Amino acid sequence: MSAAPMLPGVGSCGPAWRSQSRMEMSCFRTEVRMKSLQFSAPLPTPSIHVVTWNVASAAPPLDLSDLLQLNKENLSVDMYVIGLQEMNCGIMSLLSDTAFEDPWSSFFMDVLSPLTFVKGNKGGINICLKLYGYYVSIINCHLPPHMANNDQRLQHFDRILEMQNFEGQNIPNILDHDLILWFGDMNFRIEDFGLHFVRESIKNRCYSDLWEKDQLSIAKKHDPLLREFQEGPLLFPPTYKFDKNSNNYDTSEKKRKPAWTDRILWRLKRQPQANPHTPRLPAPHFCLTLRSYVSHMVYCISDHKPVTSTFDLELKPLVSAPLITLIPEGLWTMENDMLISYSLTPDFLSSPWDWIGLYKVGLRHINDYVSYVWVRDNQVSFNDGLSQVYFNVSDIPETEDQFLLCYYSNSLHSVVGISKPFKIQPGSSLAEDLLGEAQPHI
Repeated sequence: MSAAPMLPGVGSCGPAWRSQSRMEMSCFRTEVRMKSLQFSAPLPTPSIHVVTWNVASAAPPLDLSDLLQLNKENLSVDMYVIGLQEMNCGIMSLLSDTAFEDPWSSFFMDVLSPLTFVKGNKGGINICLKLYGYYVSIINCHLPPHMANNDQRLQHFDRILEMQNFEGQNIPNILDHDLILWFGDMNFRIEDFGLHFVRESIKNRCYSDLWEKDQLSIAKKHDPLLREFQEGPLLFPPTYKFDKNSNNYDTSEKKRKPAWTDRILWRLKRQPQANPHTPRLPAPHFCLTLRSYVSHMVYCISDHKPVTSTFDLELKPLVSAPLITLIPEGLWTMENDMLISYSLTPDFLSSPWDWIGLYKVGLRHINDYVSYVWVRDNQVSFNDGLSQVYFNVSDIPETEDQFLLCYYSNSLHSVVGISKPFKIQPGSSLAEDLLGEAQPHI
């Protein structure tokens, strides 16, 4: 069998800001975890839950139910976008992350994989993905700290946008993406007001008294591009700086002034200006609604409090079907080679390096296949857009778990088709159940 497939990242449009190494940056971790979204609904309304948290090199807490909304009776989330800053950046941590999954990623998957969420990608700055044919960019950032460095923060903001180039692929400029989710420890502070006034305003929950001196709010009034990014109302206490393991603002000698450093912004694609001399095309239906924007005071492991936003996305799909439809043929057993049929949409270009993976239901990551086949090496037939490949009986696991199939496109660096779950039957019991009914053979 050929070498096992190596993945640069599932669902990603490509890496960004390649010149920055992990040591030069702030040790980010950006995770996208999503359920398999269906094409059958006429107007899908997926929900997105965004998390940003400067964890200050701390280990994960014991319980993340509040952060991930798992303590709600009717959980309604299709995609989690989790951005962390200031993860442990020591040399030993970097070496261990190379060989093993980092503790935070492992912890999130322990919590979410039983709920059928699958890790989609991770990266330092930007993840780009396509959702029902729409481009979505996700940016996790950590801007320069300190009150006096506001100009540097705004320069970094502009530079990050300028550097989002996806080389070698037919991907539009990031400002032409349908949705940008931008979040992180942006480090914007509250100007002019003294420490006593700020703390009294927080104590009395008079947050609106502080908004006019929030540096990000001020910058949006003067920067046309920044003004295009929206944010929910700051109806929660400033999320920095706390004494660790408490809900007390900084009591050290420095007594830093509280600030909303941790923010979640979004931007929808500009719509072209109407031209009376040009026939107007119907605009794509793509609408984002903010459901919640809150901080989570219950977590005290860091000097920052985590912030989350939940969005409802209403859209009209630009694609009507998955690029690949996978069908496991007949009843699979542990005693025979297994046949898979799959169909391709006319505009999908397959590659000899595409492969189909066999997974247990509840997989944590696309690399968790129990077996795989290269589509060209194991192909047995091809006609009218329908292809057939086989799994050798020696590659079939001897277990009665639920399984599914995923088709990975090498050119798109993405999973483009997922089968419905099915069960692999033990041969002897199957023979008794079917009384000798014929089984598929290659």
